[in-house]
Amino acid sequence: MSGAFALLHPPASPLPPFLSFNRISHFHSPPPLSTADFWRVTSRRSVLISKASISAMTHDEESTGSVKKQLCKLFEKSLRITVPSESDVEPLIAACAPKFGDYQCNNAMGLWSRIKNKKDNGFKGPPSIGKVIMDNLPSSEMIEKCTLAGPGFVNITLTTSWMAKNIQKMLTDGIETWAPSLQIKRAVVDFSSPNIAKEMHVGHLRSTIIGDTLARMLEFSNVDVLRRNHVGDWGTQFGMLIEFLFEKFPNWEDASAQAIGDLQEFYKASKKRFDEDPDFKGRAQQAVVRLQGGEASYRKAWAQICEISRNEFNKVYQHLGVQLEEKGESFYNPHIPGVIEKLSNQGLVEESQGARVIHIEGVNIPLIVVKSDGGYNYASTDMTALWYRLNEEKAEWIIYVTDVGQQQHFEMVFSAAKRAGWLPANDNMYPKASHVGFGLVLGEDGKRFRTRNTEVVRLVDLLDEAKNRSKSALIERGKAAEWTEQELEHTAEAVGYGAVKYADLKNNRLTNYTFNFDQMLNDKGNTAVYLLYAHARICSIIRKSGQDIDELKKTGGLSLNHADERALALHLLQFSEVVEEACTNLLPNVLCEYLYNLSENFTKFYSNCQVVGSAEETSRLLLCEATAVVMRKCFHLLGITPVYKI
Repeated sequence: MSGAFALLHPPASPLPPFLSFNRISHFHSPPPLSTADFWRVTSRRSVLISKASISAMTHDEESTGSVKKQLCKLFEKSLRITVPSESDVEPLIAACAPKFGDYQCNNAMGLWSRIKNKKDNGFKGPPSIGKVIMDNLPSSEMIEKCTLAGPGFVNITLTTSWMAKNIQKMLTDGIETWAPSLQIKRAVVDFSSPNIAKEMHVGHLRSTIIGDTLARMLEFSNVDVLRRNHVGDWGTQFGMLIEFLFEKFPNWEDASAQAIGDLQEFYKASKKRFDEDPDFKGRAQQAVVRLQGGEASYRKAWAQICEISRNEFNKVYQHLGVQLEEKGESFYNPHIPGVIEKLSNQGLVEESQGARVIHIEGVNIPLIVVKSDGGYNYASTDMTALWYRLNEEKAEWIIYVTDVGQQQHFEMVFSAAKRAGWLPANDNMYPKASHVGFGLVLGEDGKRFRTRNTEVVRLVDLLDEAKNRSKSALIERGKAAEWTEQELEHTAEAVGYGAVKYADLKNNRLTNYTFNFDQMLNDKGNTAVYLLYAHARICSIIRKSGQDIDELKKTGGLSLNHADERALALHLLQFSEVVEEACTNLLPNVLCEYLYNLSENFTKFYSNCQVVGSAEETSRLLLCEATAVVMRKCFHLLGITPVYKI
């Protein structure tokens, strides 16, 4: 890391408190995306915009930040005139290569396949359909021109003055005016979910930061997000832990976290005792019964162990700037019998080899909801949690962020919920449940990331190492003499933690990725350090101008006469649709790709367009500020703290 940074402003304020919304129970359709579309990872692909999405927009075209939706609204009017018999056809709009224009309408070929065999359809082929679509477009200040290409593609060029006006409007009204408009009001994002009495390790990193980013993007889109930490705080292991606590600390109620020490080692010691001592094993098994029976001393000991573990988890969450509301397995436990009874009354639960199961079509193994010994398991808890989130919390979208190894389990849970009528059979309707899978974190040897003694890496140690490396690089560049200790600490945290987050989020979450500090902290290439450097440089340009940027927003004007000014402006205007795409497909890397390309576009603009001291200084300073504002919002959505000074 050869660059150096400092914070000039405190980190973003904490997330807003949870809000209370009215109950929402109806089914409705999201924008239709095929399975292939869902997993495809391209930054500028064509996405169908449903009629519901279009009608959800306000009548004022300028009130939404999504250029794509505004174009869809115009082309929908044209399509209704062009092919009135095909009233279910929805606009298919995509950003296109610069040599063709800014956007493209791709409906002509699909329409021709639908109407070519109908008599007197009035068209000779896709090009003639495209021509009429183009001719029937209502006039709009946002479109400069349209041209026809190939088999009916309508290429669209936006009006430069309209682009400038919309960017300037964002600067005065705020980036929130560019927030996407989604069709849901409330979502649950279930992420992180460590097990009590075990350390959070590098395997929890991906769930925690991917889940946090998805929650942030949904929150920015004005969705009420219930951030759920489904911790493993219930089960047979607690009998072992409680009995070991009683044995090691006769006055256990007075035992502090310091006395108990490393909870991970405490767990290992109790497990060793459980495996080697039959008498201890018997007492531990009895302790489970007494805990689940509600005996006061056992409940209190359980709560003490949970609290010690919870405090350790919170250290990681504080490092990462992540907020969660804990509703662990124990929360749902009292609701399980009632949910199993409801499923049984529907005839979904069957006896199988002493267990009670739900059969899933197309899957060889059943979903076991009550074990043969009468106990409950993960499926019991997950079915109950899903029921609770749909019926009590009234969530319209429940998102589970776990490793890909749990995909089949959740698909079976969702299938059982569909059989029960909790979820619609059509995956393109709400309420819906989605599993967000992710791959492994690998070491440089290509194997699962571990320490030299084969232990899984503790997450808190990993984050501390990132911060320390960042701080060392800053000190080497002499920043300890220039900055206060607080500036040094804050900047090291912002760069170190940001580097770890971005290195994960920039990848397609389904793939494995290699954890490498040197690559993460490199200030060249697609890294957080490079992007933070770019943001700090923009802030430096504005400061060195000596201009009051807030005053310029009120009095100055933005013009886009140079090709690189226009290219940067177009990329800025695509921010809203990119966030919507990342939300809809649950792919944070789409936003990372947008942010990196934004930085590249700015570099090209700055290389070819003098800012300070030029005749266009005011306009170009406003374009610099717009870029910085969008970059900061991207950083916020990714959970990264921006830095303002090199």
